[in-house]
Amino acid sequence: GLRVTVLLTSSLMVLGAGLRCVPVSDLEIRKKLIHGGQLLNGLAGPTVMNAAPFLSTTWFSPDERATATAIASLLNYLGAAGAFLVGPLVVPSPNGTSRLVTQSNTEHIKDRIEAVLYAEFGMVSLIFSAALAYFPSRPPFPPSVAAASQRLSYRRSFCRLLSNFRFLMIALAYAIPLGVFSGWSGVLDLILTPVHVSQVDAGWIGFWSIVGGCVVGIAMARFADFIRGMLKFILLLLLSGATLASTWFTLTCLTSVTHLPLTTATLYTSCILLGIFLNSSVPIFFELFVETVYPVPEGITCGVVTFLSNVFMGVLLFFLTFYHTEFSWFNWCLPGSCLLSLLLILCFRESYDRLYLDVVVSV
Repeated sequence: GLRVTVLLTSSLMVLGAGLRCVPVSDLEIRKKLIHGGQLLNGLAGPTVMNAAPFLSTTWFSPDERATATAIASLLNYLGAAGAFLVGPLVVPSPNGTSRLVTQSNTEHIKDRIEAVLYAEFGMVSLIFSAALAYFPSRPPFPPSVAAASQRLSYRRSFCRLLSNFRFLMIALAYAIPLGVFSGWSGVLDLILTPVHVSQVDAGWIGFWSIVGGCVVGIAMARFADFIRGMLKFILLLLLSGATLASTWFTLTCLTSVTHLPLTTATLYTSCILLGIFLNSSVPIFFELFVETVYPVPEGITCGVVTFLSNVFMGVLLFFLTFYHTEFSWFNWCLPGSCLLSLLLILCFRESYDRLYLDVVVSV
């Protein structure tokens, strides 16, 4: 149930954030505590990233599910948007000056980092307290037939997913561009440094791209609730826009070849549009996954696709450790992944098994 899962998740986050705040002078012990805290925080990640469709099915009616999934899944991205600002604005960069970093500067940076860690510990402790006080597993009465129906077991679910070619097709359509984009946005400041964009400007670009994606994603999900059976069409629109925006950004960075104007405005616009199109596609993908493979549990379905996305992100960052002096290859991965995803969606045959059950049985 949701209550036990959320309590376990938030307790892992509290413990992980607390380990990072332990005031130990020995750097080796401190490093181990920080790694342990990051591990515990990572163990909590699957619930945060995958529980949104299960939450919406459990608590909301069929004409509200896409909107609920969008809000629950995209609020997680707002935290990432905040990280783009907190890093550059709260913790100064030692690379911002031409002189050597002094001892006082080092201590100042250290104090600011610790302030961020204490603030994060306070926030997750507040969330855990709220969940402990009130977070029921389910409503008194199921809001739909699908919410009350029986799901497949874990073993049968995995067999169903791995043998379903349509699911594998759309899972790759989600995992490849979102994994590449996650890895790319994580090192956005490094990518924009050669074109003379500061760390603070890179942070603002990442912030507005995520915020825009959240707003557009919720709007698209609400549209999908009003006009059912349009998930594939919405994804085609979003991925077409992502392909064009990523191509624009990549060509803009190749000023010596394309001679396109390289300005702060063009970089802001192309990056923000790319983030809006890709981030807003997440809840639409989640809803389409669940509809395609129903009655496989929502958590298992979204967990598999999130795992695939992290695999692609990890592979990309692994190559980045070897080819980190020049980033044009990294930029070209973006339009390539978006175009591949667009082709997979075009070939995908959509079905709405969960929605069909709700509509037919309710009638």
